[in-house]
Amino acid sequence: MRKSPRARAGKATELAESAWVIVLFCVACGAVAGALLPLLARLLLALPWSPLEGPAELLTSVPEPALTLGTTAVGVLGGLLLGFTAAHESLSVRVCDTHVTLTVRDSAQEFSREEIAVFFRDGKQLVLLGPDSLELAREHCGLNWQRLADALTGHGYPWAPEDPHRAEFRRWVPGTPGLPAGADALLRARAQARKDEDDAEEARELRGELLRLGVVVRDEDRRQYVRVVTGEGSG
Repeated sequence: MRKSPRARAGKATELAESAWVIVLFCVACGAVAGALLPLLARLLLALPWSPLEGPAELLTSVPEPALTLGTTAVGVLGGLLLGFTAAHESLSVRVCDTHVTLTVRDSAQEFSREEIAVFFRDGKQLVLLGPDSLELAREHCGLNWQRLADALTGHGYPWAPEDPHRAEFRRWVPGTPGLPAGADALLRARAQARKDEDDAEEARELRGELLRLGVVVRDEDRRQYVRVVTGEGSG
């Protein structure tokens, strides 16, 4: 029978994705993509018209097996770079009886038991709410969700399968009434930032600015849903 994390009371439970698994997965994907690239180029040339005809002709002008070996090597290198980046940006969680630490890249956030109201899963993200129902953290999570839930509940922290305040959200459209002053402008800017994948950090910062106003944002595809938190601590 599997032992609950509570069986190790007093000891920290650490959860992290295997860096080597991430890297090897990305390398394998890169190798496959590189190996298939010559075939894709030949298929493009077989079409009556192709917008990439020039690059495809240049690529297929390299004789085999040098072509496939070369594209595979490039794919492996690309996968290696992507893998190390993904491993560096993956989330690790350290659960103690007194606090929980979330680490991404070289940045660690530590939350005491008193600061924590509930953890829950929102799609591929781990979310932490404080006692005032404002978000304290929202991080992309590649960890096994059941293991994470077991670790948290084993140390006595609340866990919910979804946002306990989900019913309070309403869809935002420009000019939505009832929002704090300045929130509508921030939501407009965030909607624009989310259209550009290069502005992911900008969208994250705008989410933080909205939290300072007491506005929690939930994303579904390109839509933004909001709930307003009132009372002390909502900014």
